Amino acid sequence: MKCAHCDYSNPRGLTFCLNCEHEFTSGDNTQQDSNSLFYEFAQLVDGVPMSHRSVKPKFRNIFSRVFRKHSDMEAERLFIVGTSLTTPKIEEVVATWPKPWLFTRVFLIALLAYLGLFIGVSLFGNINFVPGLIVVGAFAVPFTTLIFFWEMNAPQNIAIYKIVYVVFIGGILSLLVAVVFYDILRNNINPVTIGVVEELSKVVAVIFFVRPLKYKFVLNGLLLGAAIGAGFAAFETAGYALRALLSDSFHMLYTTILWRSVFSPGGHVAWAALTGAAICMVQGDSKFQINMLFKPKFILIFALVVSMHALWDAPLLGIYPFGQIILMVVSWVFVFLMIRIGLKEISDKKNRLTLTRNSNYGP
Repeated sequence: MKCAHCDYSNPRGLTFCLNCEHEFTSGDNTQQDSNSLFYEFAQLVDGVPMSHRSVKPKFRNIFSRVFRKHSDMEAERLFIVGTSLTTPKIEEVVATWPKPWLFTRVFLIALLAYLGLFIGVSLFGNINFVPGLIVVGAFAVPFTTLIFFWEMNAPQNIAIYKIVYVVFIGGILSLLVAVVFYDILRNNINPVTIGVVEELSKVVAVIFFVRPLKYKFVLNGLLLGAAIGAGFAAFETAGYALRALLSDSFHMLYTTILWRSVFSPGGHVAWAALTGAAICMVQGDSKFQINMLFKPKFILIFALVVSMHALWDAPLLGIYPFGQIILMVVSWVFVFLMIRIGLKEISDKKNRLTLTRNSNYGP
């Protein structure tokens, strides 16, 4: 903030100017910077005063905004977060369970696009629609699920353009790492090794993005992991869909896209989200080191994810698809538990910050 007396540019959050020791008052316009304009806009849209922003988990209300009518301004409010000017300070984080709704609109848009492409192929027999059909069909549900995770990222410190970047680069990186691992283990492929290879490859990609301490919250790891899992799932589905088309028929193409889309939220996306959150849990505020992967918290979550992946590919859970449905439910139970842990982390940090400030300004 700039001091009105001496024009000195002070860091945010100070009570006195560092240069002339002028006291900033609550009504002092010098405290208003470009960031505050965003918060005024956010408060107008959200209807949540800054003084009421404290993390109090209320799971029962999480989907309460899905069926509400939303304005364009509300969508704009979501899409502008995460930049250097629009990332809230920790004490300004919306402090309740986020109430996502945009992901349902994204799904409807993707569904309409897919139906249009489907009509172009099935009704008009135009094969020019096939590439679009495969791409939209492969990305629709994973990306919709990712938007849900993005809306649940309470710190609001990751911009949507960054998420798109992670989807493509992280998805490709994890697939390439998986191919290398598969080549090494080509004579020993089974459900367990498949689970280890694919989940470990996504862990490598997550580490690449969370090594800088810019993204250190558990909810950040959950979101970045989901982005990598979404890219992995979408690219893999597109490959299987093309293979089905080349080897069989359009019916097999549609079936492949349908079932892999239905299961993607509880598969690669949720699993990678859990391991991403686990990495941020063990990393904390420290620089990442490889020995962090041997901490019990990470090993436990990674083992859980690998086990679910192995069971998913093993014919041990009864008639398809009931076993996969059970695993999806289990995956999301752990996802919501991890979201709760992430919100508790924010609450604890806010409390510590408050205590520190009170001790600094105490008698």
